[in-house]
Amino acid sequence: MKLIVGLGNPGPQYARTRHNAGFMAVDALVQKHGKGEPVKSRFQAATSECTIGGERCLFLKPTTFMNLSGQSVGEAVRFFKIDPAQDVVVVVDDLYLPTGAVRLRPGGGTGGHNGLESITRLLGTDAYPRLRIGVGLLPDGGKPPFMDQADFVLGRFTDDEEPLLRGALDKSIAAVETFVTRGLTHAMNQSNAGPRREKKPPPTPGPPPAD
Repeated sequence: MKLIVGLGNPGPQYARTRHNAGFMAVDALVQKHGKGEPVKSRFQAATSECTIGGERCLFLKPTTFMNLSGQSVGEAVRFFKIDPAQDVVVVVDDLYLPTGAVRLRPGGGTGGHNGLESITRLLGTDAYPRLRIGVGLLPDGGKPPFMDQADFVLGRFTDDEEPLLRGALDKSIAAVETFVTRGLTHAMNQSNAGPRREKKPPPTPGPPPAD
């Protein structure tokens, strides 16, 4: 059993906001792999089950608010008796990555994210993979200096950012599929690879200096 967690806030007023990028990724995965499967209310979450590459998966979207996400995740981990380091991936928005970027890590700090802080506290460990979807400003991430952070992450993507978001969601689907079928290392190598840069030819030597 693999547990795929998407973080967000429940309710239509939060739909498609930056803070709900984790929900969007899980919705896209369910649309691809669990279409037609019933959505059940379990573990204080909306859940769907499906199989990816022969591996049973539970997609989970906590219906608590973001800062209580750990209650839902902790219940599911204890029920299935799974190892968070091997069998869980949390898909989460990251303000400090630019929109369109995706990063997969095996664990680490929370970056001040309330959802991750709750999960770490309730699991008693920070050793669980998290797939971060950038929601910050281009090119380096972050928020506008004149905006409150909460207002920014609870806002929606601009029209110019929507294509970048769609690309990030496609990358997230591929990363989760690889995590489930081939493991974390393969998924990290795939999702964290940057764009290839063309090698520039060495400069042509000029004429020898005149005597």
